[in-house]
Amino acid sequence: QVQLVESGGGLVQPGGSLRLSCAASGDTFSHYAMGWFRQAPGKEREFVALIGWSNSYTRYVDSVKGRFTISRDNAKNTVTLQMNTLKSEDTAVYYCAVKRGAPVTNALQYDYWGQGTQVTVSS
Repeated sequence: QVQLVESGGGLVQPGGSLRLSCAASGDTFSHYAMGWFRQAPGKEREFVALIGWSNSYTRYVDSVKGRFTISRDNAKNTVTLQMNTLKSEDTAVYYCAVKRGAPVTNALQYDYWGQGTQVTVSS
């Protein structure tokens, strides 16, 4: 069992930045691939970013490439999502998730999820 708690969401103006964190507990964090997903009102949950067991493998949805950066600290059992140059279309509830094995973009293959943190980009 893995417990995940997200933090760092909030209200930010377009062009601003936020840093989301996901703290994990309950199992050996370094064994898991991590992903960030988001869900906007009336839309399906979508993949945002993923990271493998180390910081050497990452992947992003095209709409956030060059603006978002995912990283992890296995010693602190945390994964972060640095979000820069935020746009109104980034408004959503952001979730972190973990899975054993290779990181993938399919949300259905993730085993454990956090409760989500709201990100609102508005002037």
